[in-house]
Amino acid sequence: MDLTHSAAAFFLLALLFSTAKAIDPCAAQSDGSDLSVIPIYGKCSPFVPPKQDSWVDTVITMASKDPERLKYLSTLAAQKTTAVPIAPGQQVLHTANYVVRVKLGTPGQQMFMVLDTSNDAAWVPCSGCAGCSSTTFSPNASTTLGSLDCSGAQCSQVRGFSCPATGSSTCLFNQSYGGDSSLSATLVQDAITLASDVIPGFTFGCINAVSGGSIPPQGLLGLGRGPISLLSQAGPIYSGVFSYCLPSFKNYYFSGSLKLGPAGQPKSIRTTPLLRNPHRPSLYYVNLTGVSVGRVRVPIPPEQLIFDPNTGAGTIIDSGTVITRFVQPVYLAIRDEFRKQVNGPFSSLGAFDTCFAATNEAEAPAITLHFSGLSLVLPMENSLIHSSSGSLACLSMAAAPNNVNSVLNVIANLQQQNLRIMFDTINSRLGIARELCN
Repeated sequence: MDLTHSAAAFFLLALLFSTAKAIDPCAAQSDGSDLSVIPIYGKCSPFVPPKQDSWVDTVITMASKDPERLKYLSTLAAQKTTAVPIAPGQQVLHTANYVVRVKLGTPGQQMFMVLDTSNDAAWVPCSGCAGCSSTTFSPNASTTLGSLDCSGAQCSQVRGFSCPATGSSTCLFNQSYGGDSSLSATLVQDAITLASDVIPGFTFGCINAVSGGSIPPQGLLGLGRGPISLLSQAGPIYSGVFSYCLPSFKNYYFSGSLKLGPAGQPKSIRTTPLLRNPHRPSLYYVNLTGVSVGRVRVPIPPEQLIFDPNTGAGTIIDSGTVITRFVQPVYLAIRDEFRKQVNGPFSSLGAFDTCFAATNEAEAPAITLHFSGLSLVLPMENSLIHSSSGSLACLSMAAAPNNVNSVLNVIANLQQQNLRIMFDTINSRLGIARELCN
């Protein structure tokens, strides 16, 4: 190759390299109030996936933690608040599925926090935390950090808070999370930066110690409906509205989006009422009235779907559960009708008990979720999952575990992928629209 060709080749390589940097999908982007929603083990996430043969194996492993998540959600529905002991422990990521990139403090310290629609509080590991990951928030490095004592209204709004009967002291709280883990934290205030929005005086927990395997390594961002959630603290900035579009777990290179506030939300979107449980106001309940498999409306007694604030029964939309779980009688009725319409034999794969030869996939009927005023026909990619070899297709739903207060049906993130899910808490409605989230 002569000098001219060498120079041209070098220039081309330099151009390609600079272009790749310019369009780096993992670079921090500021687009109004939009944040990237990143699969926990995607390219743009800092977290390393467990050693698995394929993304399907990773999803199966993640779904195996769902029973612990449902235990946690059932506890929330029953409004049980208990102080939990804290002991240092090795931390492994179990229940987190999607993270968002935020900055805390001044100057901003970047954290990848787990998105959780069924939790109100936000918390991050802080310097000196026992049992936490190596990435922590340094309170001493922030010029805008403020402390909160027990006299502050925010303290009593956090589950598991601990304060003396008399006198003033720092607000401490203990919480369980994910069913098998716990944390101890101090309540503080500091600025939080979300895309181009800066919210001063944001209240969150500064974790001092963790125990168990489910505490998100770089923290949690609660998007529930309670008084201390991000949505409530932001007040008029976001007007009680947010939406997300979750990308498929199998799309390693892509991220979805979290839109905060009414601007940029779909103008034409089908909605169903959000229901409020006064005993656990953070959960997003909806009225699931039935399920169809193909053209058959599955015979489900209404009392198995009914919303009951006293028991916590009903159906919620949750970002932290992997596969949709129905109470046992409801799931068995759906599964049995599905099996009637597909040629067996059937086998199990992880949490999935209705797997069949992928060559029969063309026979698989669509699953339709019927809500008040809205019917959602799930795309086949949201109702079937394939084995890593591709030889099996499985119904990607399961029954809620029987060993807990199994009254909740949970519409999980595998069934929400590639849909825009909008939460409008002021008008008490949930919207769903099709959208390619990648």
